[in-house]
Amino acid sequence: MHVYTTGQWVLLFFFYSLCGWIWECCYVSACQKRWVNRGFLQGPVLPIYGSGAIIILLATIPVAGNLWLVYFFGTAAATLLEYVTGWAMERLFKVRSWDYSKQKFNCKGYICLSSSIAWGFFSILLVRLVHPPIAHLLSRVPALCVDPLALLLTVIFTVDAVRSAQAALDLREVLAKLEEENEDLRRLAKRAEAAAAFAKDDLRRFRERTELEKLLLRQRIEEEVQEKRQAKQDRKLRRREQVETALRRRTNAKLEALRVIAEALETCRNHVEDLPNLTKEAAEARRADLSDALERVREREAVLRARSSGAYHRSLRILRNHPTATAKGHGEALQALRNLEDQDG
Repeated sequence: MHVYTTGQWVLLFFFYSLCGWIWECCYVSACQKRWVNRGFLQGPVLPIYGSGAIIILLATIPVAGNLWLVYFFGTAAATLLEYVTGWAMERLFKVRSWDYSKQKFNCKGYICLSSSIAWGFFSILLVRLVHPPIAHLLSRVPALCVDPLALLLTVIFTVDAVRSAQAALDLREVLAKLEEENEDLRRLAKRAEAAAAFAKDDLRRFRERTELEKLLLRQRIEEEVQEKRQAKQDRKLRRREQVETALRRRTNAKLEALRVIAEALETCRNHVEDLPNLTKEAAEARRADLSDALERVREREAVLRARSSGAYHRSLRILRNHPTATAKGHGEALQALRNLEDQDG
């Protein structure tokens, strides 16, 4: 067994991360019929492949002469890595970059039998065919260059990883805020509707004006019309402009819903004393409840008006790189982001 230095292992990691990035980009781009810059990082590397290759080599090089052991050890090592990585990323970022839930014989969607079988064959391919010439080329790299090159790549990788992790955390925060925002808007609409019903207001007109889903549907239709109008513009510039436009429209739609809710609440609060069979204490309690609801509306309006689009752009980059990503518990929010992304295609 050849013993590599730490610097050589680092170079192998980045080489196989690059190979994995090339493979994933080509495969996913072919499936999506558009270029997809695959990966968690912004640079042309996929650490899961680099880590997988290193773990497979560490596990199989000692038994490289036995194909069955190479297959078994490689399968076990890579499957364990895939499970741990998938579990850790979902716990940290609340998003799954891959999901095998629809595959047969899967384990919590992180790994599946077909993937593990493929890792086994990949292990044989790596140990017997791919790695020997790579190892030969690595041995020809001057020893004085190995460690400085490894250090340089590690610094670049670390900076990229920190920035990409921040973008992934932004995505997690965006999903959580979108989910909270929609639920809060629905709760406020129900409170206003209940108050309007108590005051015998026109519920049908109120529901039509405050129903969030209809407002968002109307905005999505307008976004599609806007997309066709801008179809001839530069793709990159158009993507950013359309995302900005879509965000403004959705924000305005929600602000309009909040405005109508506020009007209904204020009307009810101003006419509490007109309600029959209501004691002074009950009237004060109802007025306080309506004032609390109005305060919640004002707070939500302030949050919407202060919202920045930067986190959304970083989140959309991650979704472009992971077209099949899922987010348990944030399905509606993730779909809302994908609707922004779909207009770029």
